[in-house]
Amino acid sequence: MAWVVLFFAGLFEVAWAIGLKYTDGFSKLWPSVGTVVAMTASVVLLGWALKTLPLGTAYAVWTGIGTVGTAALGMILFGEPAGAARLLCIAAIVGGIIGLKMLHA
Repeated sequence: MAWVVLFFAGLFEVAWAIGLKYTDGFSKLWPSVGTVVAMTASVVLLGWALKTLPLGTAYAVWTGIGTVGTAALGMILFGEPAGAARLLCIAAIVGGIIGLKMLHA
């Protein structure tokens, strides 16, 4: 169950990172509210997952999910570069997430 909670914590991290782009420096009310809610949910869920998962593993997976999701959505939503080297680096992060999960299953 902790892994599922951690996965959702990572998704909320993606949501707040992308949300930051839409807040316009926290000058737009509803994008700012949504971003703060996503930040709060992300950290609360991470804290819950840490009740049973090792800190280093959980934090690495949480930030990895956030990194991969944010990078992917940056390419899709904002036209950020999607070159082979960038995609290879993102794949390496995914490999690290999977490896950490397998080590602590």
